[in-house]
Amino acid sequence: MPSPVTPPRGMRDILPADKARREALLATIRDTYRRHGFDEIETPVMEDSSRLHAGLGGDNEKLAFAVMKRGLTPDDLRSATAPLDLADLGLRFDLTVPLARFYASNRAELPSVFRAIQIAPVWRAERPQKGRYRQFVQCDIDIIGEPGVIAEIELIAATVDALDALGVPGCTIRINDRRLLTSMLAALGFPADQADAVLITLDKLDKIGVDGVLAELRERGLPEAAVAALAEVPALRAAAAGDSATSAVTADAIRASLPAGIDETAVADLAAIADAVGADVPLAFDPFLVRGMGYYTGPIFEVAHPQLGYSLGGGGRYDGMIGRFAGTDVAACGFSLGFERLVDLVTSSQDARGGSALVVDKDVDAADTIALKRMLVASGERVRIVARIKNMRALLERLEADGYTRFASVRAGERDVAALQWRALGE
Repeated sequence: MPSPVTPPRGMRDILPADKARREALLATIRDTYRRHGFDEIETPVMEDSSRLHAGLGGDNEKLAFAVMKRGLTPDDLRSATAPLDLADLGLRFDLTVPLARFYASNRAELPSVFRAIQIAPVWRAERPQKGRYRQFVQCDIDIIGEPGVIAEIELIAATVDALDALGVPGCTIRINDRRLLTSMLAALGFPADQADAVLITLDKLDKIGVDGVLAELRERGLPEAAVAALAEVPALRAAAAGDSATSAVTADAIRASLPAGIDETAVADLAAIADAVGADVPLAFDPFLVRGMGYYTGPIFEVAHPQLGYSLGGGGRYDGMIGRFAGTDVAACGFSLGFERLVDLVTSSQDARGGSALVVDKDVDAADTIALKRMLVASGERVRIVARIKNMRALLERLEADGYTRFASVRAGERDVAALQWRALGE
């Protein structure tokens, strides 16, 4: 028996009806972002390996697909001390690192505050599972060159509008700030050089619980006094009791969730964001939202949905990244929607339906058939030519499944579109 012919593991073929539905959803997202003043750009699917592994992508760098150098010899293979010695390019694992390189390359031709849309596939060597693929589409918007919280406010407003346009109700934007996290750890007594390790463990709170977080911190050899102080943080005590650790995004609520000594500028920024977006946008302060990417420097956010155990998207401020490429620090902030998860969640029919089918008898002249089709296409119709078969029921069901709404039989000698007898599909 021959082996099954399937796509590479963690990747998928997209059939026509699914492709049409995906494109309709992407068009909705694009239209929403454009109405918010963002412009779409495109970057190569590959970047220099050195840029992809410059320490900006966090754990995703470990999941990057490498592209081997051309013309490698056996001597090159023997002299390599690490796999990346054999690669000069790699497939992008997100759209943020390519955007930073794009801005550095094209800054002179861009406005001082640049609002970018990127909707494109990315690749990661993930362990495939439900909702997680090795090739997937991200929908990103970013604002570069705006240091104030107006950038975060615009990004949140545009993202919420996109979710509303897709018909995804019930979402909450969870928000935090990297400055709050680092100042909290310092106030609790964690060494500064261990802050990243502590945040990696805190990021597992939803998976391993409060006891698991505290146990892992102790296993890492972190100061017992700092771990004990963390256990007494009001928000963590609430989580340990089975209550929600989240709260309203107000200055008083943020301070009540955290220990004394937190960054007051970050508190004020989060409160200003909440005031600006208004009560219609469901925001929640999550004091233990970390976001795994190490390049975040300010506010961070994620889209939570009550039916899902994972986020639909996220982002934050990453002021230090573009300076790594441009040589000068530039303010930057972005929000990314995970398109594959949205496709699975959106149940409303947003596919590209409509069209006419010409069911052609065997003896019809090909020139006449094409002439009829060209006249219909010129009038704005979507047209498919199909040959008449014995099992017409199966043929018509296939046309309906493909989104066509009517058909006409074409007999020998028929050349007038107006004379065609149309019948609705699905009757």
